[in-house]
Amino acid sequence: MLGFNALRKVVSVLAVGGLLAVAACSGGSDSGTGGGTGGPVRVSVWAWYPEFKGVVDAFNAAHPDIQVDWTNVGTGPDQYAKLKTAFTAGTGAPDVAMVEFQQIPTFLILDALVDMAQYGAGEDKGRYVDWAWQQSTDGDKVYAIPVDGGPMALMYRKDLFDKYAIPVPATWAEYAAAAEKMKAADPTAFIASFGSDGGWLNGLMWQAGCRPYGYSPAKARDQVKIDLTNPACEKVIEFYGDLVDRRLMAADPFFTADAAAALDSGKYWTWAAAGWTPGYVAGSLKSTAGKWAVAPMPQWTKGEDAQGDWGGSTFTVTKQAKNPKAATVVARELFGKSKQAWDIGLTKAFLYPLAKDVAADPAFTGKAYDFFAGQKVNEIFVPVSEKLGDFEYTPFQDFVFGDLLDRCAEAVSGKRKWNTVLATTQANVVDYAEKQGFTVSR
Repeated sequence: MLGFNALRKVVSVLAVGGLLAVAACSGGSDSGTGGGTGGPVRVSVWAWYPEFKGVVDAFNAAHPDIQVDWTNVGTGPDQYAKLKTAFTAGTGAPDVAMVEFQQIPTFLILDALVDMAQYGAGEDKGRYVDWAWQQSTDGDKVYAIPVDGGPMALMYRKDLFDKYAIPVPATWAEYAAAAEKMKAADPTAFIASFGSDGGWLNGLMWQAGCRPYGYSPAKARDQVKIDLTNPACEKVIEFYGDLVDRRLMAADPFFTADAAAALDSGKYWTWAAAGWTPGYVAGSLKSTAGKWAVAPMPQWTKGEDAQGDWGGSTFTVTKQAKNPKAATVVARELFGKSKQAWDIGLTKAFLYPLAKDVAADPAFTGKAYDFFAGQKVNEIFVPVSEKLGDFEYTPFQDFVFGDLLDRCAEAVSGKRKWNTVLATTQANVVDYAEKQGFTVSR
């Protein structure tokens, strides 16, 4: 899902007495899909996908025995707060919930998600890119069905790079050099903005080879890895911090009217963005349509092919589901192999598909975008998603992102040195984890 759903400055809503002590009550255990009264099974769904009503209508038309009742209770953190309240209370949760990848471990520690493998979901393993399936599962247990992701690439103002004969950067060192040339050409411009978004920073660190987190409840429910101060993570924060300090990069939020105007005016020349970018920019930027292009992400070492992801979401079945087997059908098939649903998802909601066959379809990979002057940008995004390696999250990722962004804000304002950002975040997160009852390792 779009990166604006990243968790920033989110207050933990974990139950009093420690994260590990909380477990939601299970719902009914009916394993059949029949309604029992001669009518269809009703399955409640919480989700905030754009244009989702058409997807629900398509599912209901194709499944007379199972009907979806959809509610949008809020976006990202708003929905998660409601889910945590319901899980803690043991009542009030939907049967199926849209959940971003980084949130899955939190709901696992609350014992809130059904293992859908017992209802056949393990058969879907080959349908989705490996990294997404890894984040949706724990061993043989299937806790989520991937839908969309955000493989990253570099969006840039081709007209301005061409005008000033600045090469499109293939490495981050070249990116810094391009920023200097850009500033010399236009002192009012910035190479990009350091937006306050945990998912964006996470994607950049992922691409740099940073793997700071580790958690598997199947192996050890009370153990977690936190290693934010390893060199692969540090180099990202310090690199971007240097650009901000030298006024080569702005520090304005993403996804505001001002941010769109800045992208549309020439204030920002690049954006390390994601696979959902084409839909977002086409709907938000009007003056510069046709002047942008997409290139692979710059690499830390010339010739490498390392990648990162920003955003992504899944469908999960909660343990309060009255009929978990029917709910699993819904989670697997709302998008699944539905051509009608994916037509809506790709052309109206602008999702980046994690289903291999959908992403490989020439109608998607070969789509020419007017906004990018006819460039077939998915030819860049699709290989990125295919090459992404494994990445794990913590059961308290909202706290991690919130603290990291707070420390970055201090550095932007000059109250903190950039080379202390991750060390302080590491200490704060370890302290938080240990107080919640976790044993922390690196």
